[in-house]
Amino acid sequence: MSLNGKCAVVTGAGTGIGAAIAAKLANMGASVVLCGRNQSSLDAVAEKIVHSGGKAEAFVCDVTHLDSVKALAKFVEQKFGGIEVLINNAGVGGLPGPLHELPPNSWDDVMNTNLRGVFYCIQNLAPFMIRAKSGHIINISSLAGKNALPGGAAYSASKWALNGLSYSVAEELRALNIRVSVICPGSVHTDFSPHIGKSADKMLQPEDVAHAVEMLVMQAPQSFVSEILLRPTQKP
Repeated sequence: MSLNGKCAVVTGAGTGIGAAIAAKLANMGASVVLCGRNQSSLDAVAEKIVHSGGKAEAFVCDVTHLDSVKALAKFVEQKFGGIEVLINNAGVGGLPGPLHELPPNSWDDVMNTNLRGVFYCIQNLAPFMIRAKSGHIINISSLAGKNALPGGAAYSASKWALNGLSYSVAEELRALNIRVSVICPGSVHTDFSPHIGKSADKMLQPEDVAHAVEMLVMQAPQSFVSEILLRPTQKP
């Protein structure tokens, strides 16, 4: 299978996991739309992809704002006519600490990015897939959406909810030849989340998540993997 001539949208693509996924999809032949809030970061990733022979466009988009996501959808339709792959990767961790001490605005920040943003992107980009009766939606969740995370209840709650959203949307869209999957990595070593005190060389790397995305996109058409739990070989 090839993504040549296909459009892929990756949110949170300016750094870390999103940048690695974008590079992987471009290497597979896709024209990748890099989304995020920081123009310079997106431009740097796009330049690197193009320098390696891939195709990439940087588009500033804040997934927490509906008008911003609508502008993204309009750009994708005008530039590419549709979309084959949507990677909902944008996410924030929120302030660490017990839930009863969490400022309400921190709770809102986490939920608006990690959950509402995915809703906005699916609502505005999935119709292109429905029209084409083809597509892949991959939501980047976390093992925190499977296990308790003391000191990170808001983040954990957002990822549990994201998992439920993913499974439900998968059932809604599977008859239309659109596959919806969720990837739940353990701790990934990135500049955004360096995990002080853990051994970086034993932790998952952004490229490990990108490889999981590649496996999902390259599945045979008669089946789909609904969930991947991704752990490092050695505990860091």
